[in-house]
Amino acid sequence: MTAFDRTLKIAPSILSADFAAFGAEVRAIEAQGADWVHVDVMDGHFVPNITFGPQLVRAIRPHVKTVMDVHLMIAPVDPYIDAFADAGADILTAHVEAGPHVHRTLQAIRAAGMKAGVALNPGTPAEAVAPLLDDVDLVLAMTVNPGFGGQKFIHATLDKIAALREMIGDREIHLEVDGGVDTSTAPLVAQAGADALVAGSAVFRGGSVEAAQVYGENIAAIRAAAQG
Repeated sequence: MTAFDRTLKIAPSILSADFAAFGAEVRAIEAQGADWVHVDVMDGHFVPNITFGPQLVRAIRPHVKTVMDVHLMIAPVDPYIDAFADAGADILTAHVEAGPHVHRTLQAIRAAGMKAGVALNPGTPAEAVAPLLDDVDLVLAMTVNPGFGGQKFIHATLDKIAALREMIGDREIHLEVDGGVDTSTAPLVAQAGADALVAGSAVFRGGSVEAAQVYGENIAAIRAAAQG
């Protein structure tokens, strides 16, 4: 990854992409202005859905030229860290709710050569990550309950995003939001302090690999809204 900077990042979630054309979809969103590629990994246990595993990450890795931002909505996490590192993840994010030894998990992610992220569900208070801030490179605030794409943004999470921004201070830690991000909510989360915005349906809606300019228009609209 490149050196840390807090300029706004748009990270389209491939959960909303055409599953039969992931390589082409990744190339399309990057060509149209995506800063990161967000990969939502779900296990049907920690969240009520099943998506991808390390094999998918490995398969699309050659197509990702920016940053592969892998969000693990799984429990347990530790047995799979090396597999995602070997598959080529740049950032690996685990949920604070996923296990009792989150310090150990984050240290293992960094030891495997990846940036370490910690995620919080909407019902988990910001204070849950306070003891972890020296062990992370990214904090991910869920603005919907994880498990499905296309959910409505939970406005009550905005105060938590602002609290996280204050807790992070001048540390080189990205503050990412995931869930219901579109042109109406992007300004709210950016104002609260987020610098990385995950967007799924708001990026992919109306476009395709053959009409990738729509992705570009959607990404630009979200970025413009967030930047005011």
